[in-house]
Amino acid sequence: MDIEFHQGLNIITGETGAGKSIILGALSLLLGERAESRMLRNPENKTVIEGIFSIDTPDSLKSLMDGEGITWFPEQCIMRREILPSGRSRAFINDTPVTVTLMQSVGEKLIDIHSQHNNRLLASAEFQMRIIDSIADNQQLLADYDRLFQSFRKSLRRLKSLKAAIAKDREDEEFITFQLDKLDRLDIQPDELSSLMLERETIADNAEIKNALETALQCLCSGQPNIESLLDTVTECTDTLESHLSADDNIPSRLKDILVEIRDITDTFTSLNDRLGTDTRNIEEIDDRISDITAAMKRHNVDTPEELISLHEGLRNRLNRLNDAPTLLADAEAKARHDHHLAMEAAKAISASRRKAAEAFSTLLTDTARPLGMKNLICDVKISPADISATGIDNIEFLFAFNKNQTPMPVNGVASGGEISRLMLCIKSIIADRLELPAIVFDEVDTGVSGDIASRIGMLLHNISKSLQVITITHLPQVAAQGDHHYKVFKSDDDTSTLTRISQLNANERIEELALMLSGYPVSDAARANARDLLSHTSH
Repeated sequence: MDIEFHQGLNIITGETGAGKSIILGALSLLLGERAESRMLRNPENKTVIEGIFSIDTPDSLKSLMDGEGITWFPEQCIMRREILPSGRSRAFINDTPVTVTLMQSVGEKLIDIHSQHNNRLLASAEFQMRIIDSIADNQQLLADYDRLFQSFRKSLRRLKSLKAAIAKDREDEEFITFQLDKLDRLDIQPDELSSLMLERETIADNAEIKNALETALQCLCSGQPNIESLLDTVTECTDTLESHLSADDNIPSRLKDILVEIRDITDTFTSLNDRLGTDTRNIEEIDDRISDITAAMKRHNVDTPEELISLHEGLRNRLNRLNDAPTLLADAEAKARHDHHLAMEAAKAISASRRKAAEAFSTLLTDTARPLGMKNLICDVKISPADISATGIDNIEFLFAFNKNQTPMPVNGVASGGEISRLMLCIKSIIADRLELPAIVFDEVDTGVSGDIASRIGMLLHNISKSLQVITITHLPQVAAQGDHHYKVFKSDDDTSTLTRISQLNANERIEELALMLSGYPVSDAARANARDLLSHTSH
């Protein structure tokens, strides 16, 4: 089904069981309610619920969506929920996949569904405070206070943490001093361990190279015998053999060339041996230093020398902090007192604003609710002092009396379900122009009333619809007649199943529906005349 609701008051009527709750169920899914596979009409196919919301006041919504990386459409927001046969669901906002939690956050800025379940909110201290703050226009004051209160909490946490740390330092002072002394004597330097490892490796490599060079030099020139001395002996022997050798063999010259090559190689090896020099430290000395550092790391349960250096600095800082404790505590306490003072001043301003708004709200709610069958209603908004918290320094409690000579009491103790429902309707009518919402839905908010009171509820709903779109499910013709647009939910059968349908009624169809609601079936001419009379006396 495709349904388009319009500006103003949209009325939905239909027989009990016709399926009006399906609309609320679909909207609830768009607002992040839990999805289950049993919701599927055909368990083999997925189902899709999509809502397109026009946006008139986009600032807070745009900020939220931009922060979450959701594509922003300037004039509308498209919410979509898909339920798969497995029972899993997927959520999308402006075709961007999102979590159900994020869908709930966005949905709260698009539509408010008011049902019997929501009536319990009236007893909530948090809800009552939000109402008073809304009446008082405390949004900016609360934003300023929140910044100051968070600063106070931060400074208070720092003070408590500092006190605990100093107490711990005092308890561990002797052990800290002992550890610090050992680390001072170790005096590890940044990158020292890696430098030691490299130096050890180099020394080990040099020892192997120098050993090879010394062996080669012994063979070439310094050993007994060596290649040079042996070549000299061969050369001497050649002189004796000269008469027996062919001149073409050129033996003396070739021996001389070999001797030159050998001596050149000897010079190269000697030069390399000189460049390697003599090590300033032996491997045993380096190994001892490496062992000391790694033992300290193990003792202090750290993995790197950098962590050991950091621990060393931390111990020194703890000892310094202990020495400077009086000054540090005095500074932290002064900061906490200063921040507390600023937060208290802001909280007092909010409290004064709330007390003024509470008085006005009590009068306004009483005047609004009395015509709805609560002629003896007394509303008392009690504001009492509280410890400073995220909401200020106030406890707020709504107290009501519905009968003469009755002491005002919390709403749960004195009000019926119908009275609570009408009170909630009155409250939402009072704050309608402060709700930054495109739409609000009322589900049978008129339960338990009739006649003149029903007409007044209808007028109240129509008054709310001047500030935002209102969708109302009702069984009362007096309420339905106040609508700007009227929809009927009904069931129809085909060859295999029963289907729920909805249609927007034209003028004549609306008269028929109101007449049916007034008199039942069959509809009489008198009922139709009564329906026309109801429509002629509506507030639009």
